[in-house]
Amino acid sequence: MKVLITGANGLLGSKLTQLLCTLQEVDLLATSKGACRAESGDYSYQAIDITSQSKVMEVVGSFRPDVIIHAAAMTQVDYCELHHEACDLVNIEGTRHIIEAAQAVNAFLIFVSTDFIFNGEDGPYDEQAQADPVNYYGQSKWHAEQLVQDSGVQWAIVRTVLVYGYEPGLSRTNIVLWVKESLEAGKTIQVVADQWRSPTLAEDLAMGCWLVAKNKAGGIWNISGGEFMSPYQMALEVAAFFKLNASLITKVDSNTFSQPAKRPPKTGFVITKAQKELGYTPRTFTEGLALIKGLLAPH
Repeated sequence: MKVLITGANGLLGSKLTQLLCTLQEVDLLATSKGACRAESGDYSYQAIDITSQSKVMEVVGSFRPDVIIHAAAMTQVDYCELHHEACDLVNIEGTRHIIEAAQAVNAFLIFVSTDFIFNGEDGPYDEQAQADPVNYYGQSKWHAEQLVQDSGVQWAIVRTVLVYGYEPGLSRTNIVLWVKESLEAGKTIQVVADQWRSPTLAEDLAMGCWLVAKNKAGGIWNISGGEFMSPYQMALEVAAFFKLNASLITKVDSNTFSQPAKRPPKTGFVITKAQKELGYTPRTFTEGLALIKGLLAPH
């Protein structure tokens, strides 16, 4: 099976690359903006800017993948809120280019989406829940989901929540690394207790995407962690696991911060469908922290 992934330099993309390049049945082309940041492996890499229609068509057309996993996106929520055109260019137009390329080579298209398509009034959500984004990032991903569903290609949408993990060389941080590094430095941190999520280990999300790809399982899939927690709870668990000083963590509510983009208060996912139909089995949050600890250990 020939698989092309976009966004290979991101956290999910790097975990997908690591997983897929170990599978005998997969011929992998990893693509991302700029030079390859991942370690070398049994796969090919090509730089691609998804906002360039001609480049997307050229790369996809020459490789002719059976499956495209479209993980590239602009995910900085506040930046998207302040820069609509830049957000649209990547999240909507970029997805449109990937769709057109998938149509041209008759590829099965997996689009990675987000819990931020929901308003967060009544999470956790199942696959049938109605979208109602409260910020521009969520709107852009919902718009892109609709493009995928209306495209006529074979498609799947993988929605996920608050991805965390560790990959050396990545510039972006995530809640687990931020809490750990802050506490290790003796910094006091404020963490919200009135939002709820299903934190998702990047390795689990990569496996969920592969299960969808391998089975060419069309439709919408919730792929997240199985627990429902506030960021404050997560921070306390990080402190306990890594034996750090939890008294540096201050519990606050979300109106403490003035952020450009509104956050949905209560998202999180029901993952029963993926568990039953795909055999998806995410790690617990504690197991995820143990995996990160192993990756951080000096080799």
